[in-house]
Amino acid sequence: MQINDIVTGFKNTGKYVGEITSINDDTYTVRILAVLIHPKQGDLHNPNQADVPFFHERKALAYREQTNIPLKMVKPYNDGVPNYKQSLKEAVNKLQTTLEKDPDNQYNIRSLEALQSVKKEYELMYDIQFN
Repeated sequence: MQINDIVTGFKNTGKYVGEITSINDDTYTVRILAVLIHPKQGDLHNPNQADVPFFHERKALAYREQTNIPLKMVKPYNDGVPNYKQSLKEAVNKLQTTLEKDPDNQYNIRSLEALQSVKKEYELMYDIQFN
């Protein structure tokens, strides 16, 4: 892959579409253009656990934010690049729907609470209205 290639990349449980802006020894620097999978909420080191010392609210990487992603986590992307705001909204709604399928699960309850807070920030930042 080379600079300006459109790719997908995974970062902290989120999946993004972006453009390679730099190639480093063990990472690509990718400018974020769309969100395919919204990051999971909670502690990355204790996935799906509700009883952790600090339950993180995880926002998606911002539009045009640049991030370093390990080479093995980046793949070519050949479809049209989705609109960032629309892709973010769809990714949030998909995560919310998944979490709501098991409403008695403590992890899901805490994740939904964290996601509600994140959604409020997105509404302010990106003027997005969620269901």
